[in-house]
Amino acid sequence: METNETSKNWYVVYTQTNAEKRVEERLAQAGFEVYLPLYESLRQWSDRKKKVKLPLISSVVFVHSSAQMLNDVYTIQGVKGILKQLGQPAVVQGYEICNLQRLLQDSTPVEASFGSFRNGQNVAVVAGPFKGMHAKAIETLNAYRVAVSLELIGVAYVVNIPKSDIQVL
Repeated sequence: METNETSKNWYVVYTQTNAEKRVEERLAQAGFEVYLPLYESLRQWSDRKKKVKLPLISSVVFVHSSAQMLNDVYTIQGVKGILKQLGQPAVVQGYEICNLQRLLQDSTPVEASFGSFRNGQNVAVVAGPFKGMHAKAIETLNAYRVAVSLELIGVAYVVNIPKSDIQVL
């Protein structure tokens, strides 16, 4: 793998169905930096309950690589393709990967103060568990809270955040 960090970007790699964890492991063994966002879910079987880690986005892993080395992911068993935009591999911004990581951390809400936001307004989260994320205000819930849309690689997550934790961009 190339060691020049400045020429590396994050890319979306599509996997075969239910192969995300195996593909992540194989890519890491091949020397790629890989991120697979997982969340914990409680599953019920007839005889027991068990917490399992599931992919947040089905059939997707993220690879941090140079554009030249990106074609090497096709040699990994379980890889189906790379997300393209205008015929070129689509670059995922670093802050979007950070947003995914923060989204999967503890998101216990905190108490708020007053603020005023219009629907559709771009905001930045400046405090709390989502600090550093960029979002879009979609609904003022009450005097203390606002629902924001966190768009990550085309998938939007609606999160209820205290108004005191966001500011207009």
